[in-house]
Amino acid sequence: MSIFLLTFGFFIVMFLAMAIGYIIQQKTLAGSCGGLGSVGIEKACNCDNPCEKRQERERQSALKENSLEVKNI
Repeated sequence: MSIFLLTFGFFIVMFLAMAIGYIIQQKTLAGSCGGLGSVGIEKACNCDNPCEKRQERERQSALKENSLEVKNI
């Protein structure tokens, strides 16, 4: 029983350490599979008009795609 409690305690400590790391780095959890975009779904909701945040992101990405980068050699 003591081995079980030691092992369980170790996992709890590691879980808390990882949680504190995410809190300190202020990152959101992200999956490794690429999300909905990898399966061809553009948005998670069924609404016709995207929200303001998404519209701004799309506008920023369109500006990046249309801009030319000039580099001096």
